[in-house]
Amino acid sequence: MADYDLAIIGGGLNGVSVARDAAGRGLRVILLEQGDLGGAASSATPRMIHGDLAMLERRAFLRVRAALAERDIWLRIAPHLVRPMRFAIPAHSDERPPWLLRSGLLLYDRLASRPRLPASATVDVTHHPIGNALKRPFGTAFEYSDCVVDDSRLVIANAVDAAERGAAIRTGARCVRADRLDIWRLATIDRGRRQVVTARALANASGAWTASVAETVLRVPPPKVGMAQMSQILVRRLFDTDNVYVFQNIDRRLIFASPYERDFTLVGTVAHGFKGDPAVVSMAASDVAYLCDAANRYFRQRVEPVDVVRTISGANMVIDPSGQHAARDGAMAFDAGRGNAPLLTVFGGDVTTSRLRAERAVSRLTPYYPMSPRWTATAPLPGGDFAWEKFDERVDAARERWRFLTEPQAQRLVGAYGTRLEAVYGHAKDRADLGPAFGPELTGAEVRYLMKQEWARFPDDILWRRSKLGLTMPPGDRDALAAFMAAAG
Repeated sequence: MADYDLAIIGGGLNGVSVARDAAGRGLRVILLEQGDLGGAASSATPRMIHGDLAMLERRAFLRVRAALAERDIWLRIAPHLVRPMRFAIPAHSDERPPWLLRSGLLLYDRLASRPRLPASATVDVTHHPIGNALKRPFGTAFEYSDCVVDDSRLVIANAVDAAERGAAIRTGARCVRADRLDIWRLATIDRGRRQVVTARALANASGAWTASVAETVLRVPPPKVGMAQMSQILVRRLFDTDNVYVFQNIDRRLIFASPYERDFTLVGTVAHGFKGDPAVVSMAASDVAYLCDAANRYFRQRVEPVDVVRTISGANMVIDPSGQHAARDGAMAFDAGRGNAPLLTVFGGDVTTSRLRAERAVSRLTPYYPMSPRWTATAPLPGGDFAWEKFDERVDAARERWRFLTEPQAQRLVGAYGTRLEAVYGHAKDRADLGPAFGPELTGAEVRYLMKQEWARFPDDILWRRSKLGLTMPPGDRDALAAFMAAAG
């Protein structure tokens, strides 16, 4: 008898979403991730949960409708990680005519199955805070509703839920060989130790490594796909309003500028084909200049390449390697029969459709296992068992419970842990009860929690994926954090 029903290679958003879905349906699951969860493209997304106006312009109405339905599901099951925001498109005289934008947004409203968010509207930006950051003579903008998401924490939340439903999550575990008979026999290097595990089915969800894993580890024909790189830039905050700007660039691409970690603005996205090692993805100077120029068409405050605090890039497998028309719902292949154990291959796609993509992937295994029905659309992710409209009330409750928290600190913590903040801070009466401090916000108590409950092993796991505190932490505190984690580990 095999050790597991399903083994998954890859701990990005696709991998952990499949693990969560399968474990919740009663399968014995193991997930193998050679590095950290969400360590590649899953932590370099545009951070949006949306229907995608670009897809609407291509007349992909059914895809937009399905994505908007997923947006509503995410708001319901992950209200701490997914936040509704107003998106604003300034009308530019050289781009799409205002009537076209307005009619498109009216259709966008209609495609939302349950209009839980405010409808689109026309705004006179000369008398509205949205216009404060814009150049003149922008006089009109069009507002609509969509959501932003903490992508890397969404990966972690899926993994935590999968583990609590029985899945074995192994980080620092690399599958080096997989032999396929009536079951899969996997040779792994798990934190330096060689181990063998067996599984009745295997899912290759290794992201940009999908083809190389298929060819060198599984020894099956690799999918005929390419790689695309997506990149954004991070600059100091360019506007004070709590909304996302959507800019029409001269090549008709839509460029987004959104608030990021209170003091910064994320500008993106530029996408194109990629060749090389997906573990080393860097943003070209020409791409940085492209996004700076796009922002400078609209914002009063100029953005130069020297102002870029950080670039964020990731590569993933796509059907269209140009990156311009990559399918937002990703791709999936299933192979079984002739006495061979089933093989699932899942890659690509955006954050919005990741839950649905995993649900469909696991459903392909229903002829092989008895399993419970689909369930992930209604079950909250860990910490998400409250209504999204109550987020501010959760922040107020946290400040009442831990009186030493400032409002920004409470917002970050509730946005990361939701109703599970008690497990992080416990009965602390003041900051001294939380252990050593690393920078203005991170404490020993939070670090210990992340190491014990969320598989954090190294400082970067905490500073750039489980949080974005690396943006503000002084170098000396990073060294102290590394020493603390080494001693605690």
